[in-house]
Amino acid sequence: MPKRGKNYKELVKLVEKTNLYEINEAFDLIQQTAKAKFDETIEVHVRLGVDGRHADQQVRGAIVLPHGTGKSSRVLVFAKGPKAQEAEAAGADYVGAEDMAQKIQSESWFDFDVVVATPDMMGVVGKLGKLLGPKGLMPNPKSGTVTMDIEKALQEIKAGKVEYRLDKTNIIHTPIGKASFGAEKLTGNFNALLEAIVKAKPAAAKGQYLKSITLASTMGPGIRINPVRVMA
Repeated sequence: MPKRGKNYKELVKLVEKTNLYEINEAFDLIQQTAKAKFDETIEVHVRLGVDGRHADQQVRGAIVLPHGTGKSSRVLVFAKGPKAQEAEAAGADYVGAEDMAQKIQSESWFDFDVVVATPDMMGVVGKLGKLLGPKGLMPNPKSGTVTMDIEKALQEIKAGKVEYRLDKTNIIHTPIGKASFGAEKLTGNFNALLEAIVKAKPAAAKGQYLKSITLASTMGPGIRINPVRVMA
């Protein structure tokens, strides 16, 4: 386990480890603990009462946060012909086809944050699965990144669209903005994300769905939120 610095130890004192905070308390507290010299990213970590090993209990989707993420995403679009031109006109950072696939394979090039592809390009993109998959970059229809409406996809991504998906331990990790947003905007983004996750509850999920919710800044301690009260 990495050694924690003096500043972190001081911040930890502000948070009661065993306490389950109300939403307003948690977002007031995150403002006090995000004290790094840079604008820290605020993330939400949600443990769900599902078993992601089963296809009928997967939870995955995407949402445009009402106040954005505070980050400008670099988008790579796999498309040809008119759709490639549409991508360029809509503000894609990189556009290509086999040439881009070759660049990723031969140069280990990953100077992008999101990959969008037209359906006809998935034969090319599919061959990159072992490279893109582990980084969470593989396009998927459920997240709106495999589409013929390239312009709309790019508009949403640039506006602050985030994807949420289970990891191997049935936890969703998603950024909801920057510390500079303030408590009100962060709370708005948080509520929008949690509403989407709740709506995505699989029919096969039994028992308590929201097991735990933790809020944290890049350099700060985790703040546990009472999951029972989130959607009350």
